Amino acid sequence: MFMPVTQKEHPEQDVTILIRSQASLFGLISVLKSTVQQINRGIDMDFTPFDSMVEVSLQRDRLMAHLSGFFGLLAVLLASVGLYGVITCMVERRTSEIGVRMALGADCASIVHLVLREASVLLGLGLLIGMALSLAGSRVAAAMLFGLKPTDFVTYVLAVASLSAFAALASFLPARRASRLDPMVALRNE
Repeated sequence: MFMPVTQKEHPEQDVTILIRSQASLFGLISVLKSTVQQINRGIDMDFTPFDSMVEVSLQRDRLMAHLSGFFGLLAVLLASVGLYGVITCMVERRTSEIGVRMALGADCASIVHLVLREASVLLGLGLLIGMALSLAGSRVAAAMLFGLKPTDFVTYVLAVASLSAFAALASFLPARRASRLDPMVALRNE
C-alpha cells in the first residue's frame, strides 16, 4: 500500500518497518539503501537489528532488577549484622548468668541451645512481621513483577530459608563464644 505523506492528516516524522530476510544483514542494508536512494534521495534511512532494539528496550528493566537484587542482598547483610550485634550484646549482658549456669553444671550444648532459642524467637517475630508487610505491599508491586504472582509461594519459602540460614550463622558465633566462657571469669565480671 502506498500513501503519500502529503495526504496524511497527521504525518509521522519517523516510521519503523520490520524486515525479515534470510539475506545477510550488511548485504540487505546496502541493497535497501541503494534502492531507496534511486527512488528518492530525500529519504533518510537508519537500520537497527531487532535484537539490539529489544536489548535497548529491556535495559532499564534489567538495571532495576540488578539494583533490586543488590539492595536485597545488602538488606540481608544488614539484618545479619544487626542480629549478630543484638545477640552479642545479649550474651555480654548475660555473661554472669551464663557463668552461673556453667558453674552449676550446664554443658556447652545447653548454653548454645539457650542463646539460639532466644535468637530464633527474634527471628520468628521478624519473619512474621516481614511476611505480613510483604503480603500487604505485594499488591503494589504486582505491576512490576514479570512471570511471578505477587504471592509466589516458592519466593517466600526461599526468602524465609535464606534469612533463617543467615540468622542461624549470625547467632551461632556469639552462642559458641558464650559456651566457651570460663565460669570463674564470668562470675568475676559481676
